[in-house]
Amino acid sequence: MSIKRWGLGLLALLLLIPGLSLHAACVDNVVLVHGNTGSPGDFQNTYDALIQHGYTDAQIYAPSWGNPLCAACNDHNGSEETPVANALKAAIASSCTGRIDVLGHSMGATLAAREIDKLGLSSKVDVFVGIAGAFHGLWSCGTYPFNVVTSTCGYWGLSVGSPLLGSIAGHRFGQKMYSIKSWIDEINCYGGVCTVGGVRRCIRSSRGSTRSIAMAGCARWVGCIRRASTARTAA
Repeated sequence: MSIKRWGLGLLALLLLIPGLSLHAACVDNVVLVHGNTGSPGDFQNTYDALIQHGYTDAQIYAPSWGNPLCAACNDHNGSEETPVANALKAAIASSCTGRIDVLGHSMGATLAAREIDKLGLSSKVDVFVGIAGAFHGLWSCGTYPFNVVTSTCGYWGLSVGSPLLGSIAGHRFGQKMYSIKSWIDEINCYGGVCTVGGVRRCIRSSRGSTRSIAMAGCARWVGCIRRASTARTAA
């Protein structure tokens, strides 16, 4: 939610598996899911980096979802789901490997996770990357059912303990999962608190492992991305 466009460009490096040439003819298709009131253009640097590493435009899916003018109006149910669900299914159907990689930013991370879980697609997702996703909820939304009365914070939203978040807690959204987060985040660290119940707002999984990558400003990005790329082969 506070990850800027320049940072998103570096995230494409997570897809670089040591020993695998991305200039090969066959690679996983990629789905990029923007955050609340964002747009596919938020991933422009990531798109450019993927193209530079051998991907074609046809292998990159970037759905546009939600009301771009009303953050409080968007949730994880109904019209917001359709573009993301369609992109995931189309990416899988056209992938030469039969699998995809998914990067979701902010609310796009939880929305992508919801659709993967709802559609039973986790076995088709090679890598899932959640960037600043509020998988444990947002204190700015309150605690369900005493949450802020907006769609974003309601039953299908990001209030702490919401039914939506409960429905995906502990589930896997890919064969390998990464959570990228920062201690400097005006949304996830609302009121100066970056945790829920003492746990960072990262991906929750009870089966397998989720690798967490903590950010501490611009200077730390490259090192963290390199560590994630190296770790991927061991996951």
